[in-house]
This record gives sequence, structure tokens and C-alpha cells, in this order.
Amino acid sequence: MDAEQAWIAVIRKMDETYAELLTQQVELETKNDALEEAQAFIAGVMASMTDVLIACDLTGRIEQVNVAAERLFGRCGSELLELKLEDLLAPGSPTSFCDVLANVAKRQRILDRDFTFATPEGPFPVSVNGAIRFDSRGRAVGMVLTGRPMGELRKAYQDLAAAHERLKQTQQQLIQAEKMASLGRLVAGVAHELNNPISFVYGNAHAMKRYSERLTSYLDALHGAAEPDELTSLRARLKIDHTLTDLAPTLAGMLEGAERVRDIVADLRRFSSDGKKAREAVDMAALVRSALDWVAKAQKHAVETSVTLPEGLAVVGHPGHLHQMAMNLIQNAVDAMEGCPERRLEIDGYRIDDRIVVTVRDTGPGIPPETASRIFDPFFTTKPVGKGTGLGLSISYRIVQEHDGALEAGNHEGGGAVMTVTLPAAPVAQGGGGT
Repeated sequence: MDAEQAWIAVIRKMDETYAELLTQQVELETKNDALEEAQAFIAGVMASMTDVLIACDLTGRIEQVNVAAERLFGRCGSELLELKLEDLLAPGSPTSFCDVLANVAKRQRILDRDFTFATPEGPFPVSVNGAIRFDSRGRAVGMVLTGRPMGELRKAYQDLAAAHERLKQTQQQLIQAEKMASLGRLVAGVAHELNNPISFVYGNAHAMKRYSERLTSYLDALHGAAEPDELTSLRARLKIDHTLTDLAPTLAGMLEGAERVRDIVADLRRFSSDGKKAREAVDMAALVRSALDWVAKAQKHAVETSVTLPEGLAVVGHPGHLHQMAMNLIQNAVDAMEGCPERRLEIDGYRIDDRIVVTVRDTGPGIPPETASRIFDPFFTTKPVGKGTGLGLSISYRIVQEHDGALEAGNHEGGGAVMTVTLPAAPVAQGGGGT
């Protein structure tokens, strides 16, 4: 009876062991399948690599290569595995095997080192990157090197340099286009501003020409010993008394018009400063009014304006640059209101402590939230193609920064966008005297 129980226990133990063996067999087959898939994946990756890959141990003995290496050296993998890394280097290679070992000793990566490999076609320059290979205990056991032909890198660098040069040229062209657009707005404003005084001078000059002809005719008759009655009749017909009365006001009008032209030209010369001269005190109130005159008055459709710019808004800077900035902001505000039922431009200025603040508000649609963070980016514009370069606000932002100020964009609570310029106030001149 005891023997029978012992056999039953042995049979049960054998069944358990067999079941355990079956489970281990299934796990082993599953792991083997995963290992084969991983090996196939790695082999596929290595075969698809265009860069040369070489793995070797610390003695330089080659342990693994990829298909690109086989093609480069004209040998199959098994032949290359019989060689050492130094056997693949051409005489005079910029980087030697000793250099590689020095990097391994310092546990440093190999970054963009120039190698020259010996190939059937002759010396072949390659840019190599490499890393140290470690075992499970963290000990260095070898290195893995990947190389790319220098010709491909040179071509890539050349293509990149050419693209960068084209980008710079395009950027310069766009900046020049923005400058020409600003110049066009300036010329249009100046032409409009000059039109009135020049027309006044021109009209008065014609009047002076008529007066000159009348006085000449009367003087000729006077010196020709004409009869008194004849002179009286001629004086009345030529309106000599009216001519003499109107002569002084006409000359004064011509002088006033010429002085106005002179002032406009002086403003233009001041605002066209190239910035090479030393900075000077600039009255922002007068500057902004001038920018408004030269932009808003040149518009096809009238723009209602409200300007509050008190005295004492002086800053230190380049008048030409600040004038361009003001024109850009005003022009941008005017463009934003295109097609809007209400076209109103509000410009305010005030002083806070040692800062001068100027705001330009329009009644356009405002700044969408999705573009608020990009509004000062170069070449960013919401205008249709051909309507803007996207440089106006970017240039204005840079000009304000160069003057140690700040330019901010936002939406007004009453609608429309508002641009806020903050600049350091000019130092107040201190008067002094002896006692």
C-alpha cells in the first residue's frame, strides 16, 4: 500500500514537471521569436543606412559592419571581420587609430572627426562620429563608428549656404521694399503739404506779373508826356490805385508761402537723418503731428482724427528714425480701418515720471488673439498679398528698442487696436546762476 502511494506521488510530480517544462518551452519559443524579429529589424536598419557603420573592440578588431561599409570597401562582411580598424585607414588619415583609442581612454565621444579610408577607388574622406560601447557592468568593450562621405556633407553645406544667401537677399529686398513704401507715403504727404503754399505763391506770382504789366504801361505813358486827362483815364483803366493797394499783401503772401515751403523742406531734411549724427532732443508732439499730416492727408478716403499732444513730450533720439516709426504706426492704423464704417484715429500723448507715452488707436477690427504674439515678427502680415511686406511694425519695434523704449500692441476696450510707445523723457535743462 505504501509503495502504491509512493508511485502515485512520483507520477504527480512528473506531471507537474512536464507541465512546467511545456510552459517554459512556450516562453522560450516566444522570446526566440521576439529575438529573431529584433535581429531582423536591426539587420534591416543597418542595411538601409547610407552612412558607413563599423563596430570594433578595444583592440580595433572589427566585429560588425553594415551594407554601406561593404560597398565602400568592396568586401563582404565576413572578410571585413578578419581585419582591424587601422587596416581600413589610408596612410596620412587626419585621424588615426591611436586618436580613437585616446578618445576611448577619456570616455569621450568622437564628433565630426575627419577620417580617410582606403578603398578600391583610392583614399576616401569621411566625417566620422562615434560612441563607446559598454557591457552590462559598465565596462568599455569597444566602439561604434558611423561615417558620412565628405562630398555629401560639402554639398549639403553648399546648398545650405546658397539657401541662406538667397534668404538674405530676399530679406534685403523686402526691407528695401518697405523703405520704398515708407518713402512713397512720405513723398505723398510732402507733396500734399507743399501743394497749398506753392499754389499760393504761384497764384500771387501771376498777380504780380499782371501788376507789373499795368505799372509798366502807366509809367511809359507818364514818361511819354501824356496829357493829364489821358493819364487819369489810363490810371482808372489799369486799376493802378487797386494795384498799389494790393501790392504789399500780395508780396507778403508770396513771402509767407515761400517760408512755409522752406519750413517743410527743413522738416523733411531733419526727418530724413540717416542716424549717423549724434542724438538730439526731439519734440514728439511736433513729430507725431508731422507724421499724421504726411500720412493721413494723403489717403483717398478721409479719416477722422483726434489728437491730444501737450507740450513737454521731448525725448532724445534720431528724428528720422522716430518719424519713420510714427508714420508706420499711423499708416498701419489707417490700413486696419479700410472698409470699416467708422474711420477714426485717436492719438494721445502724456508723461509719466521720466517716461513719454504716445498711443495710436484705430477703430478697426482689432488684433485677433491667435496673431497677437506674432504681430511684431518680421514679414508677418494679415494684409493681402501685395498690400504689405510685414516689416512696418517689426521695424518700428526695433527703432523703439534702439531708443531704450517699449512698443506694445493691444485691443482697446472701446474696440479697435491700440499701439503704445513708451520712451525715456529727455533730461530737463537745469537753469543756474551765481549770487
